[in-house]
Amino acid sequence: MRVLVVQHSSRRRRVLLRRGVWAGGEVLVTVGVVLLLLVVHQLWWTNRQAKVGAERKVEALEREWGVQVQEGGGAPGDSGTSSAAPEPTEAPRQQPAARRATSAAPDWSQAYAILTIPRLHLRVPVAEGTSKQNVLNKGYVGHYSGTQQPGQAGNFALAGHRNTHGEPFRYVNRLGRGDEVQVETEDAVYTYAVDRTLAQTSARDTGVIRAVPSSAVRPGHGYSEPGYYLTLTTCTPEYTSKYRLVVWGKLRSMRPR
Repeated sequence: MRVLVVQHSSRRRRVLLRRGVWAGGEVLVTVGVVLLLLVVHQLWWTNRQAKVGAERKVEALEREWGVQVQEGGGAPGDSGTSSAAPEPTEAPRQQPAARRATSAAPDWSQAYAILTIPRLHLRVPVAEGTSKQNVLNKGYVGHYSGTQQPGQAGNFALAGHRNTHGEPFRYVNRLGRGDEVQVETEDAVYTYAVDRTLAQTSARDTGVIRAVPSSAVRPGHGYSEPGYYLTLTTCTPEYTSKYRLVVWGKLRSMRPR
C-alpha cells in the first residue's frame, strides 16, 4: 500500500494563496464601495446641494428686489411657456432704464441677476465670473468677464454646468428657435429669443462669446453684424468637458420694473 506524503511547504503555499485571494477580494470590494460612494456624491449629492443653494439665492434676490412671485414659481410676466412670448420689438437702444440696469459691473462671484428659461422650467441665479468653486459649482450660471451685461449692445455670454453641481444647462440642447429666455435684474427684465445653436465646437472657441459672436472653429456658425445677443455655453457630450455646446439668442424686449 502506497502512503501519500504531504509536504508542509506545499500546504503553507496553499494557505498563503487562499489568504492572498481573500485579501485581494476584500480590497476590490472596498474600492468598489468607495467608487460607488464617490459617484453617488458627484451625481446626486452635489446636485441636491447646489440646487437648494441656487433656489435660496433666487429667493433672496427676489426679496431684495421686492418681486411679487406668482403661484407657479415665476416672476410677474413669466408665462411659463414660450408660446405666450410678446411680439418682437426693436432692441432698447435709447432707453435710460436699460443703461441704468447695466451701467456698473457687479462684484466678482456675486449673484446679481436671475436667468429664467420657461421651456426648461429653469430659474437660477447669474453671478459674475465663471469660477467653478465660487460660481458654477454652486449651481449658478456664470457671466463671462469681458462680455456685455444684460440689455447692452454686444454679447451677454453665460456658462453653466451640464452635469453635476445643479446642472442648470443639462437640457439646453432642447432649446429651439423662438424659445424665450429671460434675464431679470433689479431694474429691468430682458427677454431674449433663441435664434441659433451650435451643437459642438472646441472648448477653446472664444469666438462664440465675442461681441459679435461667430465660431472661430466652425465657419458659418454665428453672426456677422452687431446686435444685442445672448450666448449660453455648456459642456458636451454629457459627463465630459471635451467640447462646447452653444445656444445664441437675440434681445426681443426690455421691461423696466
